[in-house]
Amino acid sequence: MNKFLAITLLTIPAAAFAQQKAPIAQYWMSVETSAGMSMPGMGGMAGMAMGSRAQGGRTIQLDLGSQRSADAPRADHEIPAVMNMGPSLPLETPRTTRSETTRGEYGERGELPKGRWLIYWGCGDTVRAGQPVVVDLATMTQGIPQGFTTRRGGSPNPPSGRTKGYWPNQQQPKPVPDSASLLGDHTIRGNYTPDIRFALTQGQDFMSRVELQSAPSAGGGTTLRWNALGTATGYSAVSMGSEGNDTIFWSSSEVQTWGWELMDWIAPGEVTRLIREKVVLSPQTTECTVPAEIVKKSGTPMAMFTAYGPEANFGFPARPKDPEWYAKVRFKSTASVILGDAEGGSRGRGRQRAGQPSQQSNDQSAGQQQQQQQQQQPAAPASPVLDGVNILRGIFGR
Repeated sequence: MNKFLAITLLTIPAAAFAQQKAPIAQYWMSVETSAGMSMPGMGGMAGMAMGSRAQGGRTIQLDLGSQRSADAPRADHEIPAVMNMGPSLPLETPRTTRSETTRGEYGERGELPKGRWLIYWGCGDTVRAGQPVVVDLATMTQGIPQGFTTRRGGSPNPPSGRTKGYWPNQQQPKPVPDSASLLGDHTIRGNYTPDIRFALTQGQDFMSRVELQSAPSAGGGTTLRWNALGTATGYSAVSMGSEGNDTIFWSSSEVQTWGWELMDWIAPGEVTRLIREKVVLSPQTTECTVPAEIVKKSGTPMAMFTAYGPEANFGFPARPKDPEWYAKVRFKSTASVILGDAEGGSRGRGRQRAGQPSQQSNDQSAGQQQQQQQQQQPAAPASPVLDGVNILRGIFGR
């Protein structure tokens, strides 16, 4: 084996670079397995809030950031044959303007948001004492409101640099097939990045699919049940619904937290800390009951479930030298369900109901649907949920 390649394929803990010089290039692979969900009557807001969770299937997000620049930047991720997606994925460099860098932050509309957030937490049939925490969205413009708690457990922002590349993009928007595997050698080449080479081995592949089910509990609540995943490091569940101008949030955390941040990518070490603090459920847990009051107040709330997975970190050269490049591959598996749904569970891709097109026809149209969704994104409807999310992005730098 080539000496350079042998050194490159060493797996290095993420903390190894904490006190070192920033690398020339950083590369992230964000790998998600989603069971998806059918959302009748929820419209565009639900899809925007949930992203890939609403569609289901396997997704990969590739992000490259480099300190180098190029007049005509180009880069490709050469992939193993078992991905069944051709020899490589092109990383497109975005064209942005200065005004686009602030898109999505609160303040563009020039008006204060309206509405309140009612925040609940904890598994069980009944709501616990001291709940809910009430947050008036108008108070969030001046920082974190009094009484509001969030457990920032997610990963840091994606790689930055003078030049960036990403996939999926318009050059190649095709979806990831269900047959894809990530196992094997990966190489990222370009004219603004050093060659990045690493190999993914057993346990560093797409996570299994979450089979999420909901059913009424004996005590009047709604119990969520799921299958234990072998590579999961922990679990969390959140729900969101509305009543008038109030948005009702609930999380499976045993201690007060907003919950939305728990849907993010969270590194295994951070998951361990959050389990110890009773924010995240242990990997041995397979059920949690949403209090009856939450479902009653929220109408038909969405419940969103996250199984946190392993993480692989690579770099070259190995310590103690400053790295030339650093790569991260992170995994999670997600599922969603509407609480109180008559079918009592997430609509899996393997379940077909009368009047629906066959799975084969769904697969044939998946690429076209994804391309259309990328080319034409719907405008965000005015809502206290999205207003509040935009504010929090500014507060927490997300």
